[in-house]
Amino acid sequence: MSKEVLARIKSRGKNYEILVDLDQALAFKKGENIDVRSILGVDNVFHDSKKGLHASDDDLKGAFGTTEIAEIAEKIIRQGELLLPAEYREQKKDEKVKQVIDFLVKNVVDPQAGKPYTEERIKNILNEAGVNIENKPVSEQIGKIVEKISVIAPIKIETKKIKIIVPAVHTGKIYNLINQYKENEEWLNNGDLSCVINLPAGLQMDFYDKLNSMTHGSAITEEIKDEE
Repeated sequence: MSKEVLARIKSRGKNYEILVDLDQALAFKKGENIDVRSILGVDNVFHDSKKGLHASDDDLKGAFGTTEIAEIAEKIIRQGELLLPAEYREQKKDEKVKQVIDFLVKNVVDPQAGKPYTEERIKNILNEAGVNIENKPVSEQIGKIVEKISVIAPIKIETKKIKIIVPAVHTGKIYNLINQYKENEEWLNNGDLSCVINLPAGLQMDFYDKLNSMTHGSAITEEIKDEE
């Protein structure tokens, strides 16, 4: 059974809190089609749920433009914060650490010895380098992680050089995706973005999935082969 947690938002100097089912609220926040009423623990909005301080209709109307609980709950869940339990945060952190370690074990080698690193060695290198693994996709942080652990140990990671042309209408959405792998960029006269990225080979499929999703398949990609 999922845990009940607080979802909270601040408006006009006051806190507004609702009790929600954790798993369903997270799924709803990610865009899944869920009846917001099924997420609510109780059909009430509080200023402080621990003290049982309910928000008045006047406050709700002023903050959200309505007193309808479902509309208010949707805004709080989508735009506010979920107060995640410590054990949940710890579990997600452990999962992300494992994903990073698995990626490095599969994709990184010691160029001096010509051999891959063991899981235990990767763990030690990460600890020695003081790497802070964040709760976000591996693809969005692996560049910085590799840069940091390269100071501690010789690291070689297979990469693919890819030329990408992104239509102007999508450049704002994808810029953060490509920025950490970018070697160079050129803004074309029509507003399109042309760039060359150096992407870890192990992230290629995930990167293409995200790029195609964000641009609706309109980005043009071409792998650049090294000249013999």
